[in-house]
Amino acid sequence: MRTAGLRRERLAEAMRQVLSEILLGGMKDPRLAGVVVSAVELSGDLKIARAFFSVVGDAERERQAADALHQARGYLRREMGRRLRIHNVPDLQFARDRGYERADRIHRILDALPQAPEAAVEADEEDRRG
Repeated sequence: MRTAGLRRERLAEAMRQVLSEILLGGMKDPRLAGVVVSAVELSGDLKIARAFFSVVGDAERERQAADALHQARGYLRREMGRRLRIHNVPDLQFARDRGYERADRIHRILDALPQAPEAAVEADEEDRRG
């Protein structure tokens, strides 16, 4: 069973790399400019691949990129099968990767917290020592 999980991980990473190469070099659709595939997750039976993408811009830019990826699914799937030399290429689904946005939001929240003066921290440590 460990080899099946390892195979799935290796295939997912290879698919991420190939999708990134195709998007960087072989796509003519201007809506796909700047789209980056950050991760690919494969279903247990290897029939569905969910690719997470990031794009810089507002909500309209995200929607345009998602529409373009949906329209290019067939081409991307065919190219992926050709480059990876696999016969049963998983069906592609695309989802927006919100990890960077979440990290940025958490960073802003932490920056907004008031910083405790060093004296208060030292007094707290003395209270604990007793």
